[in-house]
Amino acid sequence: MKRRIIAMLVGMFFVLTTLIWVKYQRDMRVSYERVQGKSSIISTPYGNVEYTEGGVGPDVLVIHGGGGGYDQGELLTHTVLGDKFRWITPSRFGYLGSSLPEGATYDDQAHAYAKLLDHLKVERAAVVGFSAGGPSALLFALLHPDRVSSLTLISAGATNVAEEAGKQGEKKGKMLSNLMQRDFPYWVSVNLFKKQIMQLMGANKEVIATLSPEQIKVMDQVIDYMNPAALRKSGAAFDHYAALPNERIAGIRTPTLVVHAEDDTLQPYQNAVFTSSTIPGARLLSFENGGHFLVAVEQSTVSREVYMHISDSVFETKE
Repeated sequence: MKRRIIAMLVGMFFVLTTLIWVKYQRDMRVSYERVQGKSSIISTPYGNVEYTEGGVGPDVLVIHGGGGGYDQGELLTHTVLGDKFRWITPSRFGYLGSSLPEGATYDDQAHAYAKLLDHLKVERAAVVGFSAGGPSALLFALLHPDRVSSLTLISAGATNVAEEAGKQGEKKGKMLSNLMQRDFPYWVSVNLFKKQIMQLMGANKEVIATLSPEQIKVMDQVIDYMNPAALRKSGAAFDHYAALPNERIAGIRTPTLVVHAEDDTLQPYQNAVFTSSTIPGARLLSFENGGHFLVAVEQSTVSREVYMHISDSVFETKE
């Protein structure tokens, strides 16, 4: 009897393991197919730069966050910008098809954006930087001010936060980077512990409990679009060790909108306070709740404010 029970348990374990492996293989095939053959790649002094583009209207360079790539940039575009602009979504250093040059810095990434705009024959563009895309967006505005009509930072990093919130954000960022070193660990985490992943990515339990089905759909897409993780691991590691711009951003003169939630635990709110108080004339749009998924929680308000900010700068330039 005991042997039969053990045999049944072994058989059940084997069947369960097989089913999990089959689902993993299927999901990975879908993920790899989703990011292959959809983008363009150019060669620059800073390595290969991958990008996609689409839409019509004023040019907007959309810079994705940690764990992303051009696909996260496209998702951010559809969530925040809609169909009102011509969007350009590069993959940052080490993400998907973009190179990670030896000794690369966020300054180098900013220069690579300029090379991309040169290739596309775009003189000036509005820039939207999300999360870990914030540092290179800021430095692009600092180092190439003539190429940036406006700067929008959404839940973005900018400085080293010394308080406890900074330590917690650093810890969470490192945990995400470690998870993304291989496809399987990240895939397992997303499928078995999605709520915990949401919390790790800066949304607290209170925010998650109040989400609508549509908001959850956006958050699920952000998390799912970080598959396949193996194609993003170099970029995630780069974001963890690259030096932030800190006080250098005081030299930015581009019209700047800073959008952030006070309860963001991945990119602490202190980033927004620092950025908006350091860049002359910057405007801070803050929300009490929303965490790091503010674009999903406050989508309509964020979308409206970003549209007005970009449009005002475009019309000013034309005048």
